[in-house]
Amino acid sequence: MTDTPAPRRRDSQTMKAATAAAKLGVYLPATPEEFQRGTVTRDELERLRNDPPQWLVDLRRDGPHPRQVVASRLRVSTSGLARAGVTDALTTEQIHALRDDPPEWLVRERETFAQVQREEERIRERDARRKPAEGPQA
Repeated sequence: MTDTPAPRRRDSQTMKAATAAAKLGVYLPATPEEFQRGTVTRDELERLRNDPPQWLVDLRRDGPHPRQVVASRLRVSTSGLARAGVTDALTTEQIHALRDDPPEWLVRERETFAQVQREEERIRERDARRKPAEGPQA
């Protein structure tokens, strides 16, 4: 007989503030200090998603936004942001200014991103056509 420890009962799982901020799509350094210092349970995360406090509403609307959100709003990849030297979080106002008068790097990165998406779609379609043919042989 082996001595195996009894399984521990898990109370509500917690996550670091950085993980919660990523799941909420917000830039951690722009969140309130008490949020940054604490941990967040899954239940708290759901409450933040379903009934966000005013600071979260304002942050999502005005920024500053994390790189993933900036990239999505500009329709480029995060790698494209890095190639362009965009390393800081941007506000909604800064994102709108870039969209309204796109610099050369943004035009170029949007085209690169669109090409990558087209190629990924072509591969998905090709793979979808192959699947039925890969069934068992008679």
